[in-house]
Amino acid sequence: DSSCTLSFLLVFFVMIIFHPVFSINTLSATESLTISSNRTLVSPGNVFELGFFRTTSSSRWYLGIWYKKLSNRTYVWVANRDNPLSNSTGTLKITSNNLVILGHSNKSIWSTNRTKGNERSPVVAELLANGNFVMRDSNNNRSSRFLWQSFDYPTDTLLPEMKLGYDLKTGLNRFLTSWRSSDDPSSGDFSYKLEARRLPELYLSSGIFRVHRSGPWNGIRFSGIPDDRKLSYLVYNFTENNEEVAYTFRMTNNTIYSRLTVSFSGYIERQTWNPSLGMWNVFWSFPLDSQCDAYRACGPYSYCDVNTSPICNCIQGFNPSNVEQWDQRVWANGCIRRTRLSCSGDRFTMMKNMKLPETTMAIVDRSIGVKECEKRCLSDCNCTAFANADIRNGGAGCVIWTGRLDDMRNYAADHGQDLYVRLAAANLV
Repeated sequence: DSSCTLSFLLVFFVMIIFHPVFSINTLSATESLTISSNRTLVSPGNVFELGFFRTTSSSRWYLGIWYKKLSNRTYVWVANRDNPLSNSTGTLKITSNNLVILGHSNKSIWSTNRTKGNERSPVVAELLANGNFVMRDSNNNRSSRFLWQSFDYPTDTLLPEMKLGYDLKTGLNRFLTSWRSSDDPSSGDFSYKLEARRLPELYLSSGIFRVHRSGPWNGIRFSGIPDDRKLSYLVYNFTENNEEVAYTFRMTNNTIYSRLTVSFSGYIERQTWNPSLGMWNVFWSFPLDSQCDAYRACGPYSYCDVNTSPICNCIQGFNPSNVEQWDQRVWANGCIRRTRLSCSGDRFTMMKNMKLPETTMAIVDRSIGVKECEKRCLSDCNCTAFANADIRNGGAGCVIWTGRLDDMRNYAADHGQDLYVRLAAANLV
């Protein structure tokens, strides 16, 4: 009997030694994840988990990443959102240096689609502590050498250290797209995208229609998101150089979970997990006061003010272009100048606490200040307004608008910034 027990223990011991032991956060080229095995990858620090899931009312399966410890399941990334598995036959594995999801009769339903394959050592997939799912050469874990990463293909959520915007070296534009509904992760109607122009801005859109504009980055925040003020544990960063134009944020306190999402109902939300309540707390949400936050609520050369009735107002020196419509609160045609500009004798009216106009036709020069900026605007007959590009330390840089001014609003004190609008001298009285 004792020899029987001994041989059993010996076999068991040999099995343990020779059976491939899964690293908890890494998938090697010889391993796979299947729906039936119920196995998941867990990030170092136990914050994120990757595996197959299905939503409550659905029989379709997805590969996704969620917060491991939260009581209500919160997904941050879905691989095959628009190509779900129709039943519980599903496998994630590495095939010829690509990650693939195989469904019924081993048909590929999702893949990382890389063509370059000159890796010398085996490729591994790894779930990192920050929630990034990466594929890399097993001998090289430098982030600059990742072969593929989920952070480049966001779903509806921006996590700390993820980037929103352009990688100019690869031409990749990373943006958020909402879920179809609270229970359906397929691509919904709403997207949140960075428009890379001379002064980049974020747009919330529904299909081809723009819903909300963030305003340009002013050195501290996007000028149309005033509530994005400094939280002690949140650091925002906007990078604009010849390699990238991108917004990102990071946490100085890793025990706090915070994320930026675009909801299926069309809101951009900054959410923070509240452990004592066991729920997500919406720190801010846009559009907020839906009238003034709506894109181009008031038409050209007018601005929105929630404290006036009606909410749309012509800039000083401008009148409604159609008084009858304006009185009926139809503001699409906006306002027109009382007096044409003369080009030489014009002056400026200063508007305080403004969300800057749309920057489609803006020109930026970061090397000059506001005085030079005024001179430059006056010397260009097409210039209609100017402002600082950066409001830190008393202001720096110069933005000049040519052509019409659109989608402006003003805020209560301490938000927005000064905008100087060009008027004929007669209208400054």
